[in-house]
Amino acid sequence: MNTESQDLLFSVGENQISLILQEDIYPLDAIYGTAYLFIDRCYVFLQRPADKQVSLRLRGKEALDTPQLEALAGEFTNELLNQILRFRIGSSTSKIREYYMARAFVSHPAQSSIDALLAELDAEELEEDDLEISVPWEQNDG
Repeated sequence: MNTESQDLLFSVGENQISLILQEDIYPLDAIYGTAYLFIDRCYVFLQRPADKQVSLRLRGKEALDTPQLEALAGEFTNELLNQILRFRIGSSTSKIREYYMARAFVSHPAQSSIDALLAELDAEELEEDDLEISVPWEQNDG
């Protein structure tokens, strides 16, 4: 799959920056993941202007000048690439992770700690009580 590389174009407005992202290059899950990481720093607005396109607008929670907005766009696009890589690694290693999880559950019989404690109590009840502490509801044959 060959894709042409092009600069990501953005427009700077009053305390906001806008980008148009192509879903063929930037998967929607990566866009959502990146947007989520930025919601503490700025307001994030997403729209779909056309099929396979996402319009993204980042508006500063505080007043930001043009260099700060451009830096914000650069940080967003860097994190977007990070998210894409994380999703690709996650999808390429999903079968291996599933195998290891299944193997962990199958190879070791799971005995809960409650079951272990109950078994320990049952074993203690079978032993004789050296102290012969009487229990009020027991009858003494003696």
